[in-house]
Amino acid sequence: MPKISIIIPTYNESQHLPLLLSDLSISNEEAEIIIVDCNSKDKTREIANLYGSKIYKSKKKNRGLQLNIGAKKASGKWFIFIHADSRLRHGWLKKIKSVIEYEGNFVYFFKFKINNKMFFYRFLEIVVNLRSFIFKDPYGDQGLLIKREIYFKYKGYRKIPLMEDIDFIKRLKNKITLKMLNIPIYTSSRKWEKTNIIFQAFKNWNYRKRFLRGESIKSLYDDYYKN
Repeated sequence: MPKISIIIPTYNESQHLPLLLSDLSISNEEAEIIIVDCNSKDKTREIANLYGSKIYKSKKKNRGLQLNIGAKKASGKWFIFIHADSRLRHGWLKKIKSVIEYEGNFVYFFKFKINNKMFFYRFLEIVVNLRSFIFKDPYGDQGLLIKREIYFKYKGYRKIPLMEDIDFIKRLKNKITLKMLNIPIYTSSRKWEKTNIIFQAFKNWNYRKRFLRGESIKSLYDDYYKN
């Protein structure tokens, strides 16, 4: 099997990272785990060390930059990009290996799930998965499985602090087939817990629309973090 590099950008993720690294620990002999950390003030780097991850530093809090650093440091023939607050279900590696072996010419994203039992999150899952399946435009919290040569051929993630996922997918969409994996990725509900879920979905849609219209990253960044 070709080696897999699992790339995780972090910033103060000591609460969530142990859970993800525990899920990934079964892959130790067949994958390298790369943490690209941006000056975390908590125990993120210590936890990553504990699980035998390779740790690199990013001088800026910039997820596009962090993902880019991770890809350049990676030695695997396949990359998995995943957020630190994600979880994977038992058996994920076996399914990934099957995909790599028999269907290696595509770019893949995971089936979206939310780590919260409240009913209205099931509705959000349906909407996100339907949108992703039809329009092939997954967001970063759905992960990405991509062959190394394809990643670099299409110049990977740009060094931008937000919208790096939308930007990369936009460049890939008309050049290579994107497919949804029949493997769930569970993302934390934390970003929806402090706001109304409908309001947050509308805000995200509006930021995406503004970005695709060509509005500057600086303007979007200032607006996003002001709110």
